[in-house]
Amino acid sequence: MFARWLPAAINTRPSEWSRAAIGMALGTMCSVWLCGQVFGMDVALHLIGPLGASAVLLFAVSSGALAQPWSILGGYLCAGVVSLLVAHVLGRTLGSACLAAGMALILMCWLRCLHPPAGALALLMVVADPATIALEWKALGPVMLSASTMLLSAMAYNNLTRIRYPKRASEPAPLMMPAPDSQAITAADLKLALADMEAFYDVTPEDLEQLIHASELHAKRRSIGEVLSSRA
Repeated sequence: MFARWLPAAINTRPSEWSRAAIGMALGTMCSVWLCGQVFGMDVALHLIGPLGASAVLLFAVSSGALAQPWSILGGYLCAGVVSLLVAHVLGRTLGSACLAAGMALILMCWLRCLHPPAGALALLMVVADPATIALEWKALGPVMLSASTMLLSAMAYNNLTRIRYPKRASEPAPLMMPAPDSQAITAADLKLALADMEAFYDVTPEDLEQLIHASELHAKRRSIGEVLSSRA
């Protein structure tokens, strides 16, 4: 029972961890610094929590659906508008902050821009610092500026480090006949396919399709190796 609580092994290399960590640090620093230059450092630092969480998604799991451009821009916009509206109508209390987060989640799901850090943003925008409260509806400015800066940083850094971002939808794969039992995909084939990708994956249907095809290739190679070894 306790073994179920243990995390699964990460199929990425330490070099990828370092790449994502450097990108996260640079992206967060650029976003907070630029926002601070325009709106003041007090406002910028108030947003650093959600920005750090967004940086994890955009730099470490950039292939996932939650890390795509519309997710961060749409998510931050939904959270900002809903939280400011709730704060204006119901006041800035813990209850209204939680209500704003829930309403932002529903709106993000409806608009297909789910972005988990936007939930934290909705809470922070209701229970805000005095500098952010003083901006009133203009508080959307630092929110969208920081989100846009983080997105541009991720696009530049990921592509410069040979990680394609944003994720492009894959072409539909042709239908294939089921492989014989000797070529059935095993857990070992899946691990080899994950090692080939060398990146963090928040799996989407396109990613899973690519993973399956890569696993089939490893299965065929294994099957050929077994045939050759049996003839030797």
